[in-house]
Amino acid sequence: MSSVTQLPFGRPLTCADLDRMPDDGHRYELIDGVLVVSPAPWPLHQRAVSRLTALLLANCPTGLEVLAGPVDVRLAEDTLVQPDLIVARPDDLTDRGLLGPPLLAVEVLSPGNRGVDLVSKRARYESAGCPSYWIIDPDLPSLLPLELGPDGYLDTAPVTGGEAFAATAPFAVTVRPAELVAG
Repeated sequence: MSSVTQLPFGRPLTCADLDRMPDDGHRYELIDGVLVVSPAPWPLHQRAVSRLTALLLANCPTGLEVLAGPVDVRLAEDTLVQPDLIVARPDDLTDRGLLGPPLLAVEVLSPGNRGVDLVSKRARYESAGCPSYWIIDPDLPSLLPLELGPDGYLDTAPVTGGEAFAATAPFAVTVRPAELVAG
């Protein structure tokens, strides 16, 4: 039996509206009151998420937690995102997710979400004060690490293929994009 969810008309959506969405296997996110619905990710996407999760877990210091998505991250009353991976302090997590920005948000690009991850989510993580935002393109493969500075995210050159990215925040770890997707 299917259910129909009636969304309000004529106003931006809120996190309360999102709470009424069905649990139907889709990923529902809210960015500035606009509903974003994503299909299930492809295997290459999930391989990158799984391998990065394992790498971060192996290097994660006490006092921080690595969680693969979907995890609700509420950045504002009209913005709730589900990054592919987060690093947060355990005390900042609630039974429903994270209220406020994580220490690190990671998004792995898929054909249908490139614009959302590269533009909309980047802007929302930046304005919410997320210290580190990594964007992984599994097709190249590449990793674009963004660190929050006084004037917003600092644009850096992506690390591609077997090149090493030596992260220092939120903790020290070395990531090679090619190793995240190799078959």
